[in-house]
Amino acid sequence: MTGAVTVVSIVVICYLIGMIVKVSPIKDEWIPIIVGVCGGILGVVGMYVIPDFPANDILNAIAVGISSGLASTGANQIYKQAKK
Repeated sequence: MTGAVTVVSIVVICYLIGMIVKVSPIKDEWIPIIVGVCGGILGVVGMYVIPDFPANDILNAIAVGISSGLASTGANQIYKQAKK
């Protein structure tokens, strides 16, 4: 269960990073790339820091992180569409 919690925490952190980028002068089309890269970095950090991280090697940790980062963009879009 803790593996899923770590992935959700990466999603939340990347979502917050995306919100910060949204209010910056950076164009919106860069947000998925930025949160994906940040997620990949957080995935590698999580692999080394969190004992129950769901990846055991760097490539899988990067993949988990990027997926989590991009999921934060998807969560934002679901929220925006639900408001409409």
